[in-house]
Amino acid sequence: MSKHPEVKAFFDDPSNTFSYVVWDPDTLRAAIIDSVLDYDPASGTTRCDGADRIIAFVREKGLECEWIIDTHVHADHLSAAPYLKEALGGKLGIGEHITTVQNTFGKLFNAGTAFARDGSQFDHLFRDGETYRVGNIEAVAMHTPGHTPACMTHVIGDAAFVGDTIFMPDYGTARCDFPGGDAHTLYHSIQRLFALPDATRVFLCHDYKAPGREEFVYETSIGEQKRANVHVHTGVSEDAFVTMREARDAKLSMPTLILPSVQVNMRAGQLPPAEDNGVRYLKIPLNQFSG
Repeated sequence: MSKHPEVKAFFDDPSNTFSYVVWDPDTLRAAIIDSVLDYDPASGTTRCDGADRIIAFVREKGLECEWIIDTHVHADHLSAAPYLKEALGGKLGIGEHITTVQNTFGKLFNAGTAFARDGSQFDHLFRDGETYRVGNIEAVAMHTPGHTPACMTHVIGDAAFVGDTIFMPDYGTARCDFPGGDAHTLYHSIQRLFALPDATRVFLCHDYKAPGREEFVYETSIGEQKRANVHVHTGVSEDAFVTMREARDAKLSMPTLILPSVQVNMRAGQLPPAEDNGVRYLKIPLNQFSG
Protein backbone atom coordinates (compact mmCIF):
# COMPACT_ATOMS: atom_id res chain seq x y z
CA MET A 1 0.00 0.00 0.00
CA SER A 2 1.51 3.29 -1.09
CA LYS A 3 2.03 6.09 1.41
CA HIS A 4 3.40 8.37 -1.28
CA PRO A 5 0.59 10.13 -3.16
CA GLU A 6 1.15 11.66 -6.55
CA VAL A 7 0.75 15.44 -6.57
CA LYS A 8 0.11 17.86 -9.44
CA ALA A 9 0.27 21.61 -8.77
CA PHE A 10 -1.68 24.29 -10.64
CA PHE A 11 -0.64 27.93 -10.28
CA ASP A 12 -2.94 30.96 -10.34
CA ASP A 13 -0.72 33.92 -11.14
CA PRO A 14 -3.04 36.80 -10.09
CA SER A 15 -3.37 35.44 -6.53
CA ASN A 16 -0.04 33.57 -6.31
CA THR A 17 -2.05 30.48 -5.35
CA PHE A 18 -1.17 26.83 -5.83
CA SER A 19 -4.02 24.36 -6.15
CA TYR A 20 -3.37 20.63 -6.02
CA VAL A 21 -4.66 17.35 -7.34
CA VAL A 22 -3.49 14.59 -4.98
CA TRP A 23 -4.07 10.95 -5.83
CA ASP A 24 -3.36 7.39 -4.82
CA PRO A 25 -1.42 5.81 -7.72
CA ASP A 26 -2.84 2.37 -6.86
CA THR A 27 -6.55 3.23 -6.93
CA LEU A 28 -6.50 6.50 -8.93
CA ARG A 29 -8.76 8.10 -6.33
CA ALA A 30 -8.02 11.78 -5.74
CA ALA A 31 -8.52 14.92 -3.72
CA ILE A 32 -8.45 18.50 -5.00
CA ILE A 33 -7.10 21.09 -2.58
CA ASP A 34 -7.50 24.89 -2.57
CA SER A 35 -9.02 25.48 -6.00
CA VAL A 36 -9.36 28.95 -7.55
CA LEU A 37 -12.29 30.58 -9.36
CA ASP A 38 -11.00 33.30 -11.68
CA TYR A 39 -12.40 36.70 -10.73
CA ASP A 40 -11.90 40.14 -12.29
CA PRO A 41 -12.60 42.78 -9.59
CA ALA A 42 -12.87 45.60 -12.11
CA SER A 43 -15.78 44.04 -14.00
CA GLY A 44 -17.16 41.68 -11.35
CA THR A 45 -16.75 38.81 -13.82
CA THR A 46 -16.03 35.20 -12.84
CA ARG A 47 -14.46 32.59 -15.10
CA CYS A 48 -13.49 28.96 -14.67
CA ASP A 49 -10.28 28.75 -16.68
CA GLY A 50 -8.15 27.47 -13.79
CA ALA A 51 -10.80 25.01 -12.63
CA ASP A 52 -11.22 23.74 -16.19
CA ARG A 53 -7.51 22.93 -16.32
CA ILE A 54 -7.91 20.84 -13.19
CA ILE A 55 -10.97 19.08 -14.61
CA ALA A 56 -9.13 18.29 -17.84
CA PHE A 57 -6.18 16.85 -15.89
CA VAL A 58 -8.37 14.67 -13.67
CA ARG A 59 -10.20 13.27 -16.68
CA GLU A 60 -7.01 12.76 -18.68
CA LYS A 61 -5.48 10.75 -15.83
CA GLY A 62 -8.65 8.75 -15.27
CA LEU A 63 -8.87 9.87 -11.65
CA GLU A 64 -11.93 9.54 -9.42
CA CYS A 65 -12.45 12.64 -7.28
CA GLU A 66 -13.33 11.76 -3.68
CA TRP A 67 -12.66 15.09 -1.94
CA ILE A 68 -12.63 18.79 -2.80
CA ILE A 69 -10.98 20.48 0.17
CA ASP A 70 -10.31 24.07 1.16
CA THR A 71 -7.67 24.38 3.87
CA HIS A 72 -9.39 27.54 5.17
CA VAL A 73 -11.64 30.43 4.14
CA HIS A 74 -9.26 32.12 1.73
CA ALA A 75 -8.99 35.91 1.72
CA ASP A 76 -7.17 36.29 -1.59
CA HIS A 77 -9.13 34.20 -4.08
CA LEU A 78 -12.57 32.73 -4.64
CA SER A 79 -12.96 28.97 -4.36
CA ALA A 80 -14.05 26.93 -7.39
CA ALA A 81 -15.14 24.00 -5.20
CA PRO A 82 -18.83 23.78 -6.24
CA TYR A 83 -17.93 24.06 -9.93
CA LEU A 84 -15.46 21.21 -9.57
CA LYS A 85 -17.97 19.11 -7.64
CA GLU A 86 -20.57 19.52 -10.36
CA ALA A 87 -18.06 18.34 -12.98
CA LEU A 88 -16.18 15.64 -11.06
CA GLY A 89 -18.18 14.67 -7.97
CA GLY A 90 -16.58 14.35 -4.55
CA LYS A 91 -17.35 15.80 -1.12
CA LEU A 92 -16.71 19.44 -0.25
CA GLY A 93 -14.68 19.61 2.96
CA ILE A 94 -13.32 22.26 5.32
CA GLY A 95 -12.40 22.45 9.00
CA GLU A 96 -15.20 22.44 11.58
CA HIS A 97 -14.21 25.90 12.85
CA ILE A 98 -15.67 27.35 9.66
CA THR A 99 -18.60 28.20 11.93
CA THR A 100 -16.46 30.79 13.75
CA VAL A 101 -15.60 32.46 10.45
CA GLN A 102 -19.22 32.32 9.29
CA ASN A 103 -20.41 34.00 12.46
CA THR A 104 -17.81 36.76 12.22
CA PHE A 105 -18.26 37.55 8.55
CA GLY A 106 -21.96 36.81 8.44
CA LYS A 107 -22.35 39.82 10.73
CA LEU A 108 -19.90 41.96 8.75
CA PHE A 109 -21.75 41.33 5.49
CA ASN A 110 -25.18 41.52 7.17
CA ALA A 111 -25.97 38.20 5.53
CA GLY A 112 -29.22 37.76 7.45
CA THR A 113 -30.91 34.68 8.81
CA ALA A 114 -30.99 33.00 5.38
CA PHE A 115 -27.23 32.49 5.66
CA ALA A 116 -26.58 29.38 7.74
CA ARG A 117 -23.67 29.67 10.16
CA ASP A 118 -23.36 25.97 10.95
CA GLY A 119 -21.11 24.88 8.09
CA SER A 120 -23.97 23.10 6.35
CA GLN A 121 -22.93 24.52 2.96
CA PHE A 122 -20.13 21.93 3.03
CA ASP A 123 -20.51 18.16 2.77
CA HIS A 124 -18.02 17.44 5.55
CA LEU A 125 -16.45 19.38 8.43
CA PHE A 126 -13.09 17.96 9.45
CA ARG A 127 -12.26 17.64 13.15
CA ASP A 128 -8.77 18.01 14.56
CA GLY A 129 -7.07 14.62 14.37
CA GLU A 130 -9.74 13.07 12.17
CA THR A 131 -8.48 10.37 9.83
CA TYR A 132 -9.85 9.69 6.37
CA ARG A 133 -8.57 8.18 3.13
CA VAL A 134 -7.70 9.22 -0.38
CA GLY A 135 -7.97 5.87 -2.09
CA ASN A 136 -5.93 3.53 0.11
CA ILE A 137 -3.71 6.30 1.49
CA GLU A 138 -4.47 7.32 5.05
CA ALA A 139 -4.87 11.03 5.69
CA VAL A 140 -5.26 13.10 8.84
CA ALA A 141 -6.73 16.57 9.33
CA MET A 142 -4.82 18.83 11.73
CA HIS A 143 -6.29 22.05 13.12
CA THR A 144 -3.51 24.62 12.59
CA PRO A 145 -5.09 28.01 13.38
CA GLY A 146 -3.39 31.37 13.73
CA HIS A 147 -3.71 32.78 10.23
CA THR A 148 -7.46 32.24 10.63
CA PRO A 149 -9.40 30.35 13.33
CA ALA A 150 -10.41 27.61 10.90
CA CYS A 151 -7.11 26.72 9.18
CA MET A 152 -6.45 23.02 8.67
CA THR A 153 -3.41 21.12 7.46
CA HIS A 154 -4.13 17.90 5.60
CA VAL A 155 -1.45 15.22 5.85
CA ILE A 156 -2.08 12.70 3.08
CA GLY A 157 0.46 9.92 3.32
CA ASP A 158 3.85 11.61 3.36
CA ALA A 159 2.52 14.92 1.99
CA ALA A 160 1.29 17.84 4.12
CA PHE A 161 -0.90 20.53 2.56
CA VAL A 162 -0.44 23.43 4.95
CA GLY A 163 -2.59 26.18 3.45
CA ASP A 164 -1.31 29.61 4.53
CA THR A 165 0.33 28.47 7.76
CA ILE A 166 3.89 28.64 6.43
CA PHE A 167 5.50 29.63 3.14
CA MET A 168 8.83 28.76 1.57
CA PRO A 169 11.65 28.91 4.14
CA ASP A 170 13.11 32.04 2.54
CA TYR A 171 9.73 33.84 2.83
CA GLY A 172 8.56 32.78 6.29
CA THR A 173 5.05 32.55 7.69
CA ALA A 174 1.48 33.75 7.20
CA ARG A 175 0.02 36.98 8.54
CA CYS A 176 -2.12 36.82 11.68
CA ASP A 177 -4.06 40.10 11.61
CA PHE A 178 -7.31 38.92 10.02
CA PRO A 179 -10.34 38.61 12.33
CA GLY A 180 -9.68 35.66 14.64
CA GLY A 181 -6.01 35.44 13.72
CA ASP A 182 -3.35 35.29 16.42
CA ALA A 183 0.46 35.09 16.24
CA HIS A 184 0.79 33.07 19.47
CA THR A 185 -1.66 30.53 18.08
CA LEU A 186 0.17 30.34 14.76
CA TYR A 187 3.46 29.67 16.54
CA HIS A 188 1.97 26.68 18.35
CA SER A 189 0.37 25.41 15.13
CA ILE A 190 3.75 25.49 13.42
CA GLN A 191 5.29 23.55 16.30
CA ARG A 192 2.69 20.84 15.64
CA LEU A 193 3.82 20.75 12.02
CA PHE A 194 7.44 20.56 13.12
CA ALA A 195 6.58 17.38 15.06
CA LEU A 196 5.90 15.61 11.76
CA PRO A 197 8.76 13.54 10.29
CA ASP A 198 11.47 15.69 8.71
CA ALA A 199 10.99 13.90 5.38
CA THR A 200 7.34 14.95 5.15
CA ARG A 201 6.76 16.78 1.89
CA VAL A 202 5.20 20.22 2.46
CA PHE A 203 2.97 21.73 -0.23
CA LEU A 204 2.23 25.44 0.07
CA CYS A 205 -0.86 27.39 -0.89
CA HIS A 206 1.14 30.45 -1.96
CA ASP A 207 4.57 31.58 -3.01
CA TYR A 208 5.57 35.22 -3.36
CA LYS A 209 9.23 34.74 -4.39
CA ALA A 210 11.53 36.08 -1.71
CA PRO A 211 13.98 38.76 -2.90
CA GLY A 212 16.70 37.21 -5.00
CA ARG A 213 14.71 34.14 -6.03
CA GLU A 214 13.55 34.02 -9.65
CA GLU A 215 11.25 31.00 -9.70
CA PHE A 216 7.97 30.23 -7.97
CA VAL A 217 8.26 27.16 -5.75
CA TYR A 218 5.50 25.15 -4.10
CA GLU A 219 7.21 22.23 -2.32
CA THR A 220 9.56 22.05 0.65
CA SER A 221 9.89 19.67 3.64
CA ILE A 222 9.40 19.74 7.37
CA GLY A 223 13.13 19.28 7.87
CA GLU A 224 13.95 22.23 5.63
CA GLN A 225 11.38 24.41 7.38
CA LYS A 226 12.81 23.55 10.79
CA ARG A 227 16.34 24.30 9.61
CA ALA A 228 15.85 27.40 7.50
CA ASN A 229 12.47 29.15 7.87
CA VAL A 230 13.45 32.81 8.27
CA HIS A 231 10.66 33.49 10.78
CA VAL A 232 10.29 30.33 12.83
CA HIS A 233 13.20 27.89 12.38
CA THR A 234 14.13 25.65 15.30
CA GLY A 235 15.37 27.80 18.18
CA VAL A 236 13.13 30.82 17.55
CA SER A 237 11.15 31.51 20.74
CA GLU A 238 7.45 32.18 20.86
CA ASP A 239 7.99 35.73 22.14
CA ALA A 240 10.50 36.52 19.39
CA PHE A 241 8.18 35.14 16.72
CA VAL A 242 5.14 37.04 17.99
CA THR A 243 7.07 40.32 18.21
CA MET A 244 8.32 39.89 14.64
CA ARG A 245 4.95 38.75 13.24
CA GLU A 246 2.91 41.52 14.84
CA ALA A 247 5.38 44.19 13.68
CA ARG A 248 5.25 42.89 10.10
CA ASP A 249 1.48 42.56 10.09
CA ALA A 250 1.05 46.17 11.24
CA LYS A 251 2.63 47.30 7.95
CA LEU A 252 0.55 45.10 5.62
CA SER A 253 -2.44 46.28 3.61
CA MET A 254 -5.51 44.11 3.21
CA PRO A 255 -5.51 41.64 0.28
CA THR A 256 -7.17 43.08 -2.80
CA LEU A 257 -9.82 40.36 -2.92
CA ILE A 258 -10.53 39.85 0.78
CA LEU A 259 -14.08 41.23 0.67
CA PRO A 260 -15.33 39.33 -2.39
CA SER A 261 -13.38 36.21 -1.45
CA VAL A 262 -14.58 35.77 2.11
CA GLN A 263 -18.26 36.27 1.39
CA VAL A 264 -18.09 33.62 -1.36
CA ASN A 265 -15.79 31.18 0.44
CA MET A 266 -17.79 31.22 3.68
CA ARG A 267 -20.60 29.86 1.46
CA ALA A 268 -18.43 26.94 0.24
CA GLY A 269 -17.67 28.78 -3.00
CA GLN A 270 -21.28 29.56 -3.84
CA LEU A 271 -22.03 33.12 -4.93
CA PRO A 272 -24.51 35.07 -2.77
CA PRO A 273 -28.16 34.43 -3.70
CA ALA A 274 -29.67 36.46 -6.50
CA GLU A 275 -31.77 39.47 -5.54
CA ASP A 276 -35.27 40.12 -6.85
CA ASN A 277 -33.90 41.38 -10.19
CA GLY A 278 -32.11 38.08 -10.77
CA VAL A 279 -28.62 39.55 -10.26
CA ARG A 280 -26.10 38.37 -7.66
CA TYR A 281 -24.18 41.03 -5.75
CA LEU A 282 -21.03 41.11 -3.66
CA LYS A 283 -21.11 43.60 -0.80
CA ILE A 284 -18.31 45.99 0.08
CA PRO A 285 -18.70 47.11 3.72
CA LEU A 286 -17.16 50.54 4.08
CA ASN A 287 -14.60 51.61 6.68
CA GLN A 288 -14.48 48.24 8.44
CA PHE A 289 -10.79 47.48 7.83
CA SER A 290 -7.73 49.67 7.93
CA GLY A 291 -6.18 49.76 4.46
